[in-house]
Amino acid sequence: MLIDLPIEKLKTYQGLNPCPDDFDRYWDESLAELATVESDVRLVPAEFRAPGAECFDLFFTGVGGARVHAKFLRPRGTPATPRPAVVIFHGYSGNCGSWCDKLKYVNAGFVVAALDCRGQGGLSEDTTPVSGMTFRGHFVRGLDDPDPKKLLFRSIFLDTAQLTRLVMAMPDVDAARVGITGGSQGGGLTFACAALVPEVNRAAAAYPFLSDYRRVWEMDLAKGAYEELSYYFRMFDPVHAREQEVFTKLGYIDIQHLAPRIRCSLVMFTGLMDTICPPSTQFAAYNKVVSPKEVVFYPDFGHESLPGCDDAVYEYMMEML
Repeated sequence: MLIDLPIEKLKTYQGLNPCPDDFDRYWDESLAELATVESDVRLVPAEFRAPGAECFDLFFTGVGGARVHAKFLRPRGTPATPRPAVVIFHGYSGNCGSWCDKLKYVNAGFVVAALDCRGQGGLSEDTTPVSGMTFRGHFVRGLDDPDPKKLLFRSIFLDTAQLTRLVMAMPDVDAARVGITGGSQGGGLTFACAALVPEVNRAAAAYPFLSDYRRVWEMDLAKGAYEELSYYFRMFDPVHAREQEVFTKLGYIDIQHLAPRIRCSLVMFTGLMDTICPPSTQFAAYNKVVSPKEVVFYPDFGHESLPGCDDAVYEYMMEML
C-alpha cells in the first residue's frame, strides 16, 4: 500500500513549496551576521561521569544574543593527532538526550556535540522578539513578523552551523573529519547544517522534517509534526487569503531550497509509510542534493525507529577514523 508517490516518481519529485526570490541573499546575509557573533563559549563539567570520557555542558551565544546549550563529550587525554567529531541534532520539541547514548562515539575516539534547539525541551534560550502569533508551534514562530529574519528556525539553522564550526575549531578536532546526523527535525537540521557548513565531511539524516510545507498541506497531512500549519490557517487566515504569502515565507526555512548548497556525502533513511514527514517531502530536498548521496528505503515503516538505521549511521561515521 502506498501513502505517497511510488519510488520511481519520488526519485524525480522536485517539490511544491515556493522559494522566495531573495532566498540566497537571505541566507548569505544570515551567515554574514553569524560570522560577527561573539560566541563566548563556556564548558561546564557535567555531573555525569563515564570511564574514558570527559562530559561538559557547553554554552555559547547565538544570533540575537540567546544562550544556546549543547552536551559535549570527548575522550580523556590528549590525542596524538586531532580527533574526528560527530554533531547530533534532536527531534521536534525534544532535547539533546542522555549522555550515555553518545558514548559509543566517544569510545571509538570521537568528540561529540549534541545541540538543544531553542525554545524546545532543552536548556537553550528562545530570545527572538516577534510580532504576531506564538501559539502552539515553532516553525510558524515569526511568520507574521514583517521581518522574515525573525523566523525562529532561521536562528535554529544558524545555531546548527555555529555549533558545528565551534567543534571544528577545537584544537583536538580534525576539522576535515566532522560528521552530522539526526532524525526527523534532527534530519531536517542535518540537511540545513550541511548546506550552511559545506566543509562538513558527511551527513546522515533519517526521515527529515521541515521540507515542502505546501506538499504536506495538499496531502492533508498538516497533523502531528506539521499541525501548527493547520492551526495557523484556521486561526489567522481562515479563508487562505494569504496562502501564497505564507508558503513563500516558509520557503526561507524549507530545507529543499538549501539542499543545493550541500557539498558533503549524504545518506538518507526513509520509511515509505511515513505520514508524519511524507516521503515526497523528504525527496523534495534529497533530489536537490548534487553531492554524492544514497537513500535507504524501509517499505513497511513509517515515522518510527528503523531497524538497523542507528548501526548504519554509526558505521558511516566510523569511516572517518
